Amino acid sequence: MIKLRGHHIFCLLGYRGMGYSEEYAENMTKIQITLRTQPDTLIQIIKGPDDLCAKFPEGQPYHCEDKGIYVRDSEILKRLRLTFSDVLPWREVERRIRVEILPSDIATICETCSWRSFGYCEEGVERVIESKGLKKVDKM
Repeated sequence: MIKLRGHHIFCLLGYRGMGYSEEYAENMTKIQITLRTQPDTLIQIIKGPDDLCAKFPEGQPYHCEDKGIYVRDSEILKRLRLTFSDVLPWREVERRIRVEILPSDIATICETCSWRSFGYCEEGVERVIESKGLKKVDKM
């Protein structure tokens, strides 16, 4: 089972192999590949640092505990009709995205995210809406 916080659901949609460090990117790539190739993998929604935060590099500002991140987590979970401690397959998360989220929602929900400017998350939402799933990541 993979433990995820709310905003990392959207981060995984837009993930393209980049991260805060090589170790962070390797961890995120492994999780993204698992969810892409095994969509019945169970995820547990948690409050606070999750399996991605676990590899956040030392020596960089640790934003995983910032108040704004918790607000973003809550907003995404509310829109997906999820709550903390929910356990469900990734396939169901994608179904909820198809029903509840538009690509344009990223601009509002993730307004302060430094990665938003790449446009990858909007593309990721579009892929899920079109039932294409997560984009294949070559880097590992």
